[in-house]
Amino acid sequence: MSDKDVTILAIESSCDETAAAVVRNGREALSGVISTQIALHKEYGGVVPEIASRKHIEKITPVVEEAVRMSGVALNDMDAIAVTCGPGLVGPLLVGVSFAKSIAFALNKPLIGVHHIEGHIAANFVAHPQLEPPFACLVVSGGHTHLVVVKDYGEYEIIGRTRDDAAGEAYDKVARAIGLGYPGGPKIDRLCREQGDPLSIPFPQSKVTGTEYDFSFSGLKSAVLNYINQMEMKGEAIDTANLAASFQHAVVMSLVNKTMHAVEEYGFTRLALAGGVASNSYLRAKMKEACEERGVQLFYPEPLLCTDNAVMIGSAAYYEYMKGVRHGYDLNAYPGLVLGEKV
Repeated sequence: MSDKDVTILAIESSCDETAAAVVRNGREALSGVISTQIALHKEYGGVVPEIASRKHIEKITPVVEEAVRMSGVALNDMDAIAVTCGPGLVGPLLVGVSFAKSIAFALNKPLIGVHHIEGHIAANFVAHPQLEPPFACLVVSGGHTHLVVVKDYGEYEIIGRTRDDAAGEAYDKVARAIGLGYPGGPKIDRLCREQGDPLSIPFPQSKVTGTEYDFSFSGLKSAVLNYINQMEMKGEAIDTANLAASFQHAVVMSLVNKTMHAVEEYGFTRLALAGGVASNSYLRAKMKEACEERGVQLFYPEPLLCTDNAVMIGSAAYYEYMKGVRHGYDLNAYPGLVLGEKV
């Protein structure tokens, strides 16, 4: 790699966070700005794509301007412009892609489209500058649950994925069912840190026929809903904290057990966590416990870098930039983009 510093302006708008960051050499965040829409979507119980798109249009200019200002690097001194091009919601993605293309065109700068999940994995490079491939990575978010072998920068093998609901999606649905509201993951995590017995209700852990590493959470979600219905039919009170803690235990132990099985089978000594659910305190604690038992090093970003942010996009973009990857002004939004698939 070159001795010259490479500074990238990155933009992320795949869902309900408008984010921009300036990242140097893929490992150092010079700035990071996030405008969240959680309060806006809260009353609907989830993200409304049309509302999200309109809010991105409103926020993207001031967010990018603030990220550039905070970085101390002039816009014209950026080496490249990076943007999330998929997967995600098509409307929000188009806002970010269009904005990034406009800046790249106006300044005659290289344009780099970045895979959102690749960004989540790369957040670990900012949080842990000593971490280098190869390693295993568990990606857990509202839309994805992937068990990935990170072979090299930008080179991945997906060895396990969810067959139905993502882990974060299951959190949101269960939180809504027990009256905690949106976003479900942080609210369940917060409740269970304060109270609740994780072993009080024996909810099932998923077993997927024909594969060792795939996940499934729809059966667990149904088991929770059935438990609620049964308790209501019998006129018995539901201990919300116990229910939430037991649900969380089932999700987390499914994630931990399958991940540890993969780590042992593949012989990895390093494991990273990525994605919004990677900030869950119970998952971190149980995964740390399991890794320590096996002598495996565990890495995960700080909570702010687990959620959707542009620092992670700038990090992933750096390694693409160094490989010579450049995209034209025909770069589009790809809502169903698969990890490892090139655009």
